[in-house]
Parts: sequence; C-alpha cells; structure tokens
Amino acid sequence: MEFACEDFKVGKCEGEKLVDGETMPLVLQPPEPSKNDLNTLLSALEKNKDWFEEMIIKNSAVLLRGFDVTNAEGFNDIVEAFDWPDIRYVGPAPRTHIYKRIWTANEGPLSEFIYYHHEMVLIKEHPKKVILFCEIPPPEGGETPFVPSFCVTERMLEEFPEVVEEIEEKGLKYTFTALSNNNTTSMRGRGWEDAFGTSDRAEAERRANALGMEMEWLPNGGVTTILGPRPLTRVFDGRKGRRMWFNTVVGMHGKELSSATMADGTEIPERVVKRCGEIIEEESIQFKWQKGDVLFLDNLALLHGRRPSLPPRKVLVATCK
Repeated sequence: MEFACEDFKVGKCEGEKLVDGETMPLVLQPPEPSKNDLNTLLSALEKNKDWFEEMIIKNSAVLLRGFDVTNAEGFNDIVEAFDWPDIRYVGPAPRTHIYKRIWTANEGPLSEFIYYHHEMVLIKEHPKKVILFCEIPPPEGGETPFVPSFCVTERMLEEFPEVVEEIEEKGLKYTFTALSNNNTTSMRGRGWEDAFGTSDRAEAERRANALGMEMEWLPNGGVTTILGPRPLTRVFDGRKGRRMWFNTVVGMHGKELSSATMADGTEIPERVVKRCGEIIEEESIQFKWQKGDVLFLDNLALLHGRRPSLPPRKVLVATCK
C-alpha cells in the first residue's frame, strides 16, 4: 500500500533503513507546522485508524515526531484513540504504573543493555503492539533498537539450516528463576511476588499455570518457572508469510537465572547462539529519541531492546492486543 494521508507527511530520521521495500521506522510528521498540537493529532488518528494500523503492519514501526505530546496523559489519549484492547504486562522487567494504560517502560539500571525480545514472547497471549513515548530523551545512548524478526530467520536458515529445523521440530524449553524479594541492582532481580502480583504461592501457581508455566519452588523461597515446548519461529497473518524469529533463545541461553534448550533437553550449540546474537545486532535499526516521540512497534514482527544510557531518560509504554 502506498502512503496517502492528508493528515500526515512523511519525514526521515537518522538510522532508518529500507527493509524489503519498506522504510523502518516510517516517520510521520504534522502536515504543516501549525498542525502539531495534540488535539489535531488525536483528530487525525481517530479519522485514520484503519489506515494507521495498516501502516504499522506494513512498515513494522511507525514514529510520530514533531507533535506536541508532553506527558503521560497526552500519550494515553493517543493510545486510547485506537480502541485497541489493553493487555497487562507479565514478565521480569520492573515497571511502575503512571496513568491509566501507561507504565514506565523498564526501570532496570540505565547502565544495563536490555536484550532484544518480542514483548511477552513466552506467554500464551502477547501484545500485538508496543507503543513507546519519550518524555525525557537521554543525553547519550538509551536508544530503543529494533530488529525485523524475519531477517534473523532468513540468515539463520542460511547459516544453520539443520540446527534451525531440529529446534523447530523439537520446540524450545525455557527456565527462569525468580528471587523471593526484589533486587534493584538488576533488571533480572524482580521478585516472583511482584512478577505474579501476589505473595500467595497457591495463587501465583494458578496464575502461572494460566500463562502456560510450570513452577518449582526453591529452598531459598524463590521459584523456577518452566515453559515449553515453545516454537522457534512463527508466521502471523497479514505479514507476507514471513517466518518470524519469535523466541528468546539468545536472551535466556546459559544465563545465571535462565536457560534455553530444545524441548527434549538437547543443548543448543553455543556457537549457534553466539552467531544468532551477532546476526540480530547486525540487523538492528535505531534512532536517537527526541522529546515527544511516539513509536508504534508491531510486536509480532519486531524484536526490540534498550541501549545503555546516561541519565536522565524517561520512556513510557503501553501494550495493546
């Protein structure tokens, strides 16, 4: 579909890439400087809901830039303009509720690199869209790089066809150990009470089971969650039949609190995991955040992460079905 909308004009940003004929991210700006206020933007979004969603699926990432979006309230108005159902975040990232559907994106130390992932990839129901708003851009670093997931699959099939198909056939098994108390020194230190929203073990198990997880309680009060089998790749409707690298093997393989193996227990070769990490980085796309930026990511098509940053940095998030 060609770009055609009188309420937006196409801009450019440093770092954008042309991938399979589509610009990522697609930068949309006010059609003229006088039409950059929030009310005009909300009117344009409500008028062009279907078209805008088609742009997200077509380009995988859409960046609204140059509009007067200043706070969580205005960001929430943008999110609610589309009537996309909300989906509650489940995972290890420490987050704080800010306003209605808006949360902090991740409160892990800014010095840490948050590895590439599809949001809630391990859960049975994951968001289709991840929407980010930059309230305070970092002075240095802090980009939100993203990766066209199908490119990773294509390159892994070129280099490791037999290993990829073996994992695909067997499926993946993940384990993750959650501590019994919050540890703010690491984004991976979130306690299970916080992660599952309860301090009652039986209720935590019920919630984990509903998400497709098994739990093993540890003597120190922590818990190991076990997930599997899970697919290596996925194909989603409306995305050109692309085979997405819809997993978190690199992020969890061989880590202190997590592991990723084939579902039957077969280890994934270290060289394969290492090379996959290199490919993901080589395919990454990033831009420098500007104050007021709103980034829409197709969570079914893109992995995303966070570069280390100097403070201050404030990026908020909403997740939608």
